[in-house]
Amino acid sequence: MLKILFHLVGAIQFFYGCYYDYNYVIVPPSPKSPSTFGGKFKYLTYLNAMLQTLYFTIALLNDLIGSEDVTPSEKPLIRRIKDAIFSALAFPISLFVGITFWGIYAVDRELILPKMLDAVFPAWLNHVMHTNILLFTFVELASSFRMYPPRKRGLSILTTFMLAYVVWVHVIYFKSGTWVYPILAVLSWPLRIIFYIFSLMLVFGFYTLGETLNKSIWTKEVEITVKSEKKKAK
Repeated sequence: MLKILFHLVGAIQFFYGCYYDYNYVIVPPSPKSPSTFGGKFKYLTYLNAMLQTLYFTIALLNDLIGSEDVTPSEKPLIRRIKDAIFSALAFPISLFVGITFWGIYAVDRELILPKMLDAVFPAWLNHVMHTNILLFTFVELASSFRMYPPRKRGLSILTTFMLAYVVWVHVIYFKSGTWVYPILAVLSWPLRIIFYIFSLMLVFGFYTLGETLNKSIWTKEVEITVKSEKKKAK
């Protein structure tokens, strides 16, 4: 029952965060941001909040109609989707968004969330998008067992998502003449490339961290499931 309630609260709060941001957070035009091309969908924070909404909704449905058995003979499709989304996307991207946001914010908030936006981007929404994603992700990791996909497959999904987003950022730049994030405007092209590579390595590290923590917290369940799958494959 507590797990159902947790997933319900997660789905509702991230959905409402996306809804409020999309409908009520209107950034006033300025010389630094003359174009609205891409709308809210140009921000990784917003895309991640949508991803969290999707994940917690699927997790809730899995609670109601799926299975949490550690060695199910046939895991239902919704359970497999749930495990894959959390492992390859929801966990590493949440850590990337939350940690990089607050890290850059601590150095110079004008590079990530200019003070002028405080009037339209409320503090509670900032914490839903950048703080709660970390809290809910770690609670989810500790409270629900999942089998990580083979590392090659998981990293392939994550890499595809991150590279697609980098391409999207550049489409926006070439269409509008402005960068999605002010920090990109102060970097030269060589430094931007280094920044992208560093970001990719960082999110890979977060994937590995999630995989390692999952094995540490759910050691017995992982061993039982691996043995069961090996027997099934014979």
